[in-house]
Formats: sequence, structure tokens, C-alpha cells
Amino acid sequence: MALNYDEIVRKYEKYIFQTYTRQPIAIKSAKGALVTDVDGKEYIDCVAGIAVNNVGHCHPAIVEEIKRQAEQLIHVSNLYYIENQALLAEELAGISGMDRVFYCNSGAEAVEGALKLARKASGKKEFIATEHAFHGRTRGALSVTHKEKYRKPFEPLAPAVFVPYNDTEAIRSAITENTAGLILEPIQGEGGVIIPSDDYLKEVREICDDKDVLLILDEVQTGFGRTGKWFAREHSGIIPDIMTTAKAMGGGFPMGAMLAHEDVAANFVRGDHASTFGGSALACAAALANIDVIKKEKLVKRSHDMGNYLVQKLHELNKDYILEIRGKGLMVGMELSIKCEDIVADAREKGVLLNCTSESVLRFVPPLTITKQQLDTVVSVLNGI
Repeated sequence: MALNYDEIVRKYEKYIFQTYTRQPIAIKSAKGALVTDVDGKEYIDCVAGIAVNNVGHCHPAIVEEIKRQAEQLIHVSNLYYIENQALLAEELAGISGMDRVFYCNSGAEAVEGALKLARKASGKKEFIATEHAFHGRTRGALSVTHKEKYRKPFEPLAPAVFVPYNDTEAIRSAITENTAGLILEPIQGEGGVIIPSDDYLKEVREICDDKDVLLILDEVQTGFGRTGKWFAREHSGIIPDIMTTAKAMGGGFPMGAMLAHEDVAANFVRGDHASTFGGSALACAAALANIDVIKKEKLVKRSHDMGNYLVQKLHELNKDYILEIRGKGLMVGMELSIKCEDIVADAREKGVLLNCTSESVLRFVPPLTITKQQLDTVVSVLNGI
């Protein structure tokens, strides 16, 4: 029997950990860039599961592949060879520029693996991360996540030094003989869609090479076409030593990966790292279908084009509280002089789902399949608030 909204909320309040601030709707179904709640109200989704549903909700090719694979093989563990793992690893190497893949289930897991690998490969223990960085809430990932409210209750954490984002001299000054690696996002997502200067990542790569420090790029939010490239590192032309990805990897199915160059990856030997569910036959099938859709529908280019269109339309808004609009592809932030919670609530009432990050930045990460007409509606709703 289907539950109504109030019944769902009561069960949440009774049985589920209260670790999320949830918006007051219960989503029942979704297709493309549209979601529908249990009361039948439809919304244009500019959150996309937090940059997960890049190919849109329930893309038919992914749905069919999941159905097909589920009837054949779901999970057998990494004690055996799995065809889909091999096929996906080859695809990932091709689009990422990396050599080897370790499969996991989430971005935080990918970051945990990256930190372990960097320690093992370097023989050192400390990390440099950036202010306003977000890398996850598990213990290792939390140690390189900047916001104090996430970190403080769980200290002591692994040793890390935080430096200002987009400041290469601060990185150079922070490196010591104990620095195993530098981890950063090529575009800061949770920090407010912060885009560094054009030469930042190139200079960071040079510093890491000069100081013999491993460079870890966290592409969990920026991967699979989100920024108008397969991965955001392509905007600068650099290649990291280690890269993490997840979110949009499985087309909505939970999937993550840590990737590394051959010489770094070789430091992990049998028994050093593992994941029971990492790279299941079903997850890999979903990811392969996802990559195929992105290629066939040219969604990387579409992200670039539609992102430019969205930024252009947002610039036409006549609101005195807008401070700045910035973005790459369909990863767009609109910074406000006010907190944006009320705007998110008003937009939701008018049929548009938005996300507020860093308290005063409206973040737009819709499916890459969103139409111009849908974006026009989004902007029109914002104009009416």
C-alpha cells in the first residue's frame, strides 16, 4: 500500500537516523529532468541527485541494461574475474587518461582509497587540502574536509594542513618532508562552485612534481561531462597522480572509483585494499550503459552549450542580491548577498528544485539532458521570486 506524505515523514522520524535536513516533499518517480512527488506535483530538477543523474532520471538505456544484467548476474565478489569490470576499466582508462582502476561504491570510499594509496606510495603520512574543500564524511575523507562543523566532533583525525584555494604559493609553503600528497577539487562544489584561475592546476602540478608530492584530484562531483569535459582536469590539460570519481558514474546506480597512474598504482599489492561490493557486475553494467549514453547523445558538448545558455539567462535576472554567477558546463553557482534557503523554498513551491550550498550560493547541477525550455522556466521562476 502506498504511503502518503505524512505517513512517510512519521516513519522517518521514528526509524531513520536524523542526519539530513530534508526538504518537505517525498519524491515518487522521475524521468529526464522532471521528478514527481507522492501528491502528483511535478518539478524541474536542478539538483539531479547532487550531480548524479547526468544522463537524466531513469534513462531507458540504463534501465534496460540494469534489468538485463540483474537477470544474469548481480554480485559474486572480487574473488573472481567479472567481464563487466574489465570492459569498464578499459573505458575509464580511455576517458580519464589514467592507467588503473579500483572500484568502490561512493565518493568518500574513493577518497579513502586515494589517501591510503598516497601514503603507501610516498612513505609519508600528512596531506595538504584546501579551505572550503569537501571530500566526504568518513574518517580519512573528513580529515581533508575543511568545514569545522563536520570535523570538530570527530577529532582527532589524520594530520592535514589547509591552505587557501587558488593560492599556489600557499601550497608551496605548506609542503614539508612529511607531505604525502595534495588533494583538491578542480572546481569546488560544496564550497560554492568555486572555479580557480586558468593556470592554477598547471602550477599545482608543477609544484607537486618539483617537491615530489602526489597530486590527488577529487572529480567526484565534476566527472562524466558535468563541466563540459569528461573530467574537469581537462580544462587545464594536466593529469593527476591519483583521481577519485563517483556520483554520475553509474547513471544513478551507486558506483565509485579511484584511478591512478601505473607507477603509483603498483604500490597497492594483494590485500592492501578491498571492497566487497566494489565493481559488482550490476554496477559496472550501469556504468558502461551510462558512458555509452553520454557518448551517443553527445552530452559532454551539450553540458558545455547548455551551461553557457543557463549562465546567459541567469545574467538577465534583475535582482540586486546577486553578487556573482560562475560555472563550467552545467555546474553553475549563483552567489547571493543573502542566505538562499528561502529562495530554494519559494522555487520548490513553484515547481523547481534547487540546492543551496555554502549558505548563500544557489547551485545548479541539472541533468545534462535538460532542455532550453526547462531552463527558461527555471529562470522565469527565479525572476518571480
